[in-house]
Amino acid sequence: MSTVILDTITGKSTATTITIGSTPVVSASANSMTIRGEGSAQTSIQQGLAKVWARYEQDGTNSILDSFNVSGLTDEGNGDATVSIANDMGNINYSPQVTMWYGSDTSTPLLGVCGLKRGHAPAAGSFRVQVSTTLWNNGAVGADVSGNFVAVFGDLA
Repeated sequence: MSTVILDTITGKSTATTITIGSTPVVSASANSMTIRGEGSAQTSIQQGLAKVWARYEQDGTNSILDSFNVSGLTDEGNGDATVSIANDMGNINYSPQVTMWYGSDTSTPLLGVCGLKRGHAPAAGSFRVQVSTTLWNNGAVGADVSGNFVAVFGDLA
């Protein structure tokens, strides 16, 4: 087996494109890198990555079990938490994803709803999450559960 050690790779015909065989696989430009996806589609590596993610619990303790680019978690009440982003998003138009599981048997999740807290617009450096174990239109209140999951897609500042 051979080892290649280098500092810079430059495409032969186009300095910003790397080709394997006859297929261009990576292209680069200022602050952007794309990789060849399915067919001829190009996927932006920067746009396709989660900029923030966390798994946290509020049942018993209010704690982050694992995370990326999260600086803290604030318990705002039953099923209500603020997730603080370590390196702010570029604006408030990012896409936060929120999911949860509820119950001690993780193979059989129980009915629950979760999402961004109503009436609390996301900020560049944080967003608020609300979790309930019953449907909101049945007069549900927030509930602390052990499996909360968030991910954010968008542009960093």
